[in-house]
Amino acid sequence: PLRRQRQMCIRDRIIAFGASSSKNSINKKLASFVANKIAPEEATIIDLNDFEMPIYSEDRHSDEGVPKKALEFKKIINESNGLVISLAEHNGSYTSAFKNIYDWISVIEKTVWGNKPILLMSTSDGARGGKSVLETALSRFSRQSNFDIPHFILPNFSENFSEEFGITNQTLLNELKKQIIEFKKQVDTLLDSGYN
Repeated sequence: PLRRQRQMCIRDRIIAFGASSSKNSINKKLASFVANKIAPEEATIIDLNDFEMPIYSEDRHSDEGVPKKALEFKKIINESNGLVISLAEHNGSYTSAFKNIYDWISVIEKTVWGNKPILLMSTSDGARGGKSVLETALSRFSRQSNFDIPHFILPNFSENFSEEFGITNQTLLNELKKQIIEFKKQVDTLLDSGYN
């Protein structure tokens, strides 16, 4: 029973999103696929379009304070047991939609991602699969994480992903499974610590 309660708790509180505002975001598709493998029935998928805000600036922050949507986003993060994030790459870096949310939530609390376990991913239709943005995020996020962040790159999305079956390349799928196992161990560690 205790084991089942823990599994239910994990399922209820895994948050996933593609770091893009595109309606047809391939990173949102990847994040959804992975979150549903981790938590088949209860994973929560966030759409960044629901958190569109004015562009961050120090002056706006000083004059107007933190937008309500930024506070809502941060609350969702803090109440989760783990995050599945798949990063879209624009000009070698974050999308403007994600960067703006990241900028706003970074002024709410020093630890941006709340010391939650993160499974960090990227994909694109190119051979590098968004490697540049993933490396940037991995370096930055790791500075505030209690965990070694598991990460995964899916190159050539259209060749290696099916709407019906998910990742179709077995070698890539096996690598993803390894990262998921590590992520789940980190969630267990978080729950055991009572931090959440």
